[in-house]
Amino acid sequence: MNCISGSILLICLFGCAACGAPASETAEGEKSADYSVHYTITPDPREGSVSVEMAVQQARGQLKELSFKTTGTRTSDFKADGSLLVGEDTVRWLPGRSGGSLHWRTRINHQRGNAGYDAWLDGNWGIFRAEDIIPRARTRTLKGANSDTSLSFVLPNDWSAVSEYSTLKSRIEVQNPARRFDQPRGWMAMGKLGIRRETIAGTRIAIVAPEGQAVRRMDMLALLNWTLPELTPVLPETIPRLTIVSAGDPMWRGALSAPGSIFIHADRPLISENATSTLVHEVVHVAIGISAASGFDWIVEGLAEYYSLELLQRGGAITARRYQRALEKQTEWADEADELCAAHSTGAITALAVITFRSLDKEIRKKSGGKLSLDTVVAKLAANRSHVTLRILENIVEELLQGPSDTLQLDNLPGCQQH
Repeated sequence: MNCISGSILLICLFGCAACGAPASETAEGEKSADYSVHYTITPDPREGSVSVEMAVQQARGQLKELSFKTTGTRTSDFKADGSLLVGEDTVRWLPGRSGGSLHWRTRINHQRGNAGYDAWLDGNWGIFRAEDIIPRARTRTLKGANSDTSLSFVLPNDWSAVSEYSTLKSRIEVQNPARRFDQPRGWMAMGKLGIRRETIAGTRIAIVAPEGQAVRRMDMLALLNWTLPELTPVLPETIPRLTIVSAGDPMWRGALSAPGSIFIHADRPLISENATSTLVHEVVHVAIGISAASGFDWIVEGLAEYYSLELLQRGGAITARRYQRALEKQTEWADEADELCAAHSTGAITALAVITFRSLDKEIRKKSGGKLSLDTVVAKLAANRSHVTLRILENIVEELLQGPSDTLQLDNLPGCQQH
């Protein structure tokens, strides 16, 4: 064998070795590790239900197994390609090597206790969360495999649909960088809708409600014009999108936040008599993006309520005098709270949390010579987006102050135990 032939043989051998390299070792291999997931949502207004198709396309069996709990859901009529195991409270699907489809149906209408509905679908419109119709799932995949997820709707001719995702394309991209398996989430509205869109402080806003409902879309935009420019500088990054869905009866007469989106009943005042705002409260929840570990709901709810007041005052929606009166009312209400660290934050507990955070803000400003504030703490909480505990809050404050906080001493936090 001459040198040229030997070189060609070595090149071929090295080429073959590269062909057999693991997916993580080549750019092309990394790309092929992804698999496609597409959800098609088709409402059936006459039945008050939605059918969902989850279609998977993959080249080499990246998605090996998907499973989810059905307890507490209203899902039924499961069908699938591949192997499907439907138990009393669990669905387990093993798609084929090249993919396949899983189908199910979800009943929508759901009453919140003895009050109104937090999910509704009739012949004119529907409002519900993606989590209501698509159960949160666990997956087993090849190492490094990520889903490339998208979403589309099949609607009656005169209907439209809005979610927390951009609708610039008919095939809506669904992305959640925190997870390898992306699923649609947040509030959705569909039907004969009226929509107002605006960009405020870098956030793309959509306010959606069924036609004919007494929803004050322009008033909501005005309130956000006062408050969002004050909230955005506090955050580590701008909220890219915010979808607000609203309707009157038979929906529940309250407000609920979800990722990138909010539901608020049409009859809720935008600014209440005590100078707080349900809408701004829920916007803060979406913006900070934290949840509470057991016993620490007061931290999450207290921050949202405190900033609902603070942002109204900073943006000029209420005067400084009105702001002080509102804090006095919160102090009076806080006297009714026996503890902070309860399972759920009642109105009185939230008021006590507001006063606690007001005190903490003053302490941080004083000890830092005005260089830091509660805003700094909130920015760090928002950057981590964790299940917040008192220990996490204390650690952030201690790092900023280079020492323990007086406000967060257990003697000042009734019902909170040593941890």
